[in-house]
Amino acid sequence: MSDRPVIIVTGCSSGIGAYCARALKAEGWRVFATVRKVEDLAALEADGIESLILDYTDEATITAAVTEIAGRTGGRIDALFNNGAYGQVGAVEDLPTAALRLQLETNVLGWHELTRQVIPYMRKRCAGRIVQCSSILGIVPFRYRGAYTASKFALEGLSLTLRMELAGSGIEVSLIEPGPIESRFTANALVKLHENIDLENSPHAADYARQLARLGGKGAINRHKLGPDAVHAVLRHALTAKKPKPHYPVTVPAKQGILLKRLLPSALFYRLMGRVD
Repeated sequence: MSDRPVIIVTGCSSGIGAYCARALKAEGWRVFATVRKVEDLAALEADGIESLILDYTDEATITAAVTEIAGRTGGRIDALFNNGAYGQVGAVEDLPTAALRLQLETNVLGWHELTRQVIPYMRKRCAGRIVQCSSILGIVPFRYRGAYTASKFALEGLSLTLRMELAGSGIEVSLIEPGPIESRFTANALVKLHENIDLENSPHAADYARQLARLGGKGAINRHKLGPDAVHAVLRHALTAKKPKPHYPVTVPAKQGILLKRLLPSALFYRLMGRVD
């Protein structure tokens, strides 16, 4: 049996998950990377990463993945990095309840189920790290991101409560709160926007058209957008530090948003946020 620490990383088909899975393996972790689609397994396996199917909306796949991992490691699971997620874009009044339900099922309830299934293995060892890839939108609201914001606000509350409840168990819980990171997140969000939002008949049609035109023209480059290595840097600290932090904001906009929310009167802060595109 390997002495390498064992970590589960979800959402590894691209972006943050793919980068962190490879970086952690290079640092000596035994990484179990999960993806939703069979066709995404090959690239990870080619790099020597043990890969499995896990769909947060399908509890059977969660149970199967955890059971398989525990079987391969003799019941050792040192860390979990919940990362797989997507963003449903659209004004709250335009958002079908079914779309909101799927957003919460994927970004909150599936994470909760995986976390619950992993904790008993950590308790047996009296040690473990649970790191949740939240978002600055789990702290600061943003127009037309209500579903995603709701999922991340829920994740923040659930995770911080779990952190308090696990105090003294040897299991630590941390939240990473990125701002803009290079990934396929925006492209995937646009797919969900067109799938679930009636763009032309919405009271917000003009705003949608303006934002889509800007994205279609590639718009101004976001000089604050960082690569997934920025998330890996704080993930490493959350996994290895003697006293990991509860919050790890990443990128300048995320840190600015947290500071402004703390310093400004609520009415002024939300008015300013309402003007941000």
